[in-house]
Amino acid sequence: MVENAEVSIPASARGCRLRCVACGTEFERAAQDFRCVDCGELLEVFYPSWKTGDPSRAEELRTIWLERRKSLDALDQSGVWRFRELLPGMLDWNKVVTLREGNTPIFELPRCAKSAGVKRLVGKHQGMNPTGSFKDTGMTAAISVAVEEKFRWVACASTGNTSASMAAYAAQAGLRSLVLIPEGKISWGKLSQALDYGALTCQLRTDFDGCLGLLREVIRRLPVYLLNSVNPYRLEGQKTVAVELLEQLEWSVPDHIVAPGGNLGNSSAIGKALLEMRDMGLISRLPKVSVIQAAGANPLVRTVRENRGKSLVTVRPDTMATAIQIGNPASWRKALRVLEATGGAVEEVSETEIALAKAEIGSDGVGCEPASAVTLAGLKKLVKSGFVAPDESVVLILTGHVLKDPEYTLKFHRGDLFAGTSYEGDAGMFEGHRREPLILDADADAVVRALEAAERADIRS
Repeated sequence: MVENAEVSIPASARGCRLRCVACGTEFERAAQDFRCVDCGELLEVFYPSWKTGDPSRAEELRTIWLERRKSLDALDQSGVWRFRELLPGMLDWNKVVTLREGNTPIFELPRCAKSAGVKRLVGKHQGMNPTGSFKDTGMTAAISVAVEEKFRWVACASTGNTSASMAAYAAQAGLRSLVLIPEGKISWGKLSQALDYGALTCQLRTDFDGCLGLLREVIRRLPVYLLNSVNPYRLEGQKTVAVELLEQLEWSVPDHIVAPGGNLGNSSAIGKALLEMRDMGLISRLPKVSVIQAAGANPLVRTVRENRGKSLVTVRPDTMATAIQIGNPASWRKALRVLEATGGAVEEVSETEIALAKAEIGSDGVGCEPASAVTLAGLKKLVKSGFVAPDESVVLILTGHVLKDPEYTLKFHRGDLFAGTSYEGDAGMFEGHRREPLILDADADAVVRALEAAERADIRS
């Protein structure tokens, strides 16, 4: 039923090698599950031939990347492949699968800055990618490798965004895709994307970690290409968000970058890019990268606080921010390394803190899915604790589009998001942030009265 190449292409043919993040063993080829055959930990991509600390080369790269923005070539129009000198090479560049991902904007967030207690705050909005999340930047790289290695089927376990992205890129590449999702724990908006892009979609009576465990069994039995963030080529694509961000900031390094924490591949990729850019002379210092989790899905927070990162503390995840509802994150060791290298922090936030932060981001005209909003909620705590100073520069990584989970937004503004839950009594903290639609008679006077009432409320506030 499924075929792939008899021998996978060695990493060295792509100008890179693979290395275990725990024991350091190097590999030419990855196992089907992208884990070290010696210790079982994840692999990462590294580039033995790179020259570090060369200012002239750094300036040359900045110029090349800027010039490509004028090009109409598909590779140059991609906000990932435009930075291809930092990525694994392709044997045939015509086989790159791209939907013109990346190129995502940074937005000023003045109301959020005031709420958090900082002078200036910007958001790098990865929800502006083709399928509405940061997953696209990694998927273009990993799917392109799958095409070169002649796989017919690709697969992922997902809380929603990965499945949408993989299905879209697989369809673009002419591949078949298999999606395993936890039943009842995924936004309908995300599920509809996977279905629309033609994925074979299976809802399993388990959580995300159960889906991923079952998928490992599937790939042991069939040559199906795994596209979760354990795939090191995915993280290579995802790291370009940090490169693009620094370019947008004219290579002025912010003091802090704050990212959501789910399976921890995104924060790992961002940190990897920052370390590589520093080593190559593209930046002179590192920002502090901090990771924020929902209190109900906080394995990294507990790992750091309870045993100082010696081993992962898994949890049974429970959060309405479904994109980060993960209790056994695959990339925890990579994320810990980023925290240590950059001096970042971990923090957890409650469901009500997430909901309020999401509404505040929306009030700046930007909007995001619930998982993205943990960044603002966490920043408030980091400022309050003194970890972030009010005059320091901060970038929030917003990972998903506001329309990824419209049910959450509608329930919030109707006032029934937490109905019947232990958070129901906290509804008072949303006063002034809820915007429930008014039901009026079809009468101009009624509309005028509503407008005048809103104006009076604005004056009082």
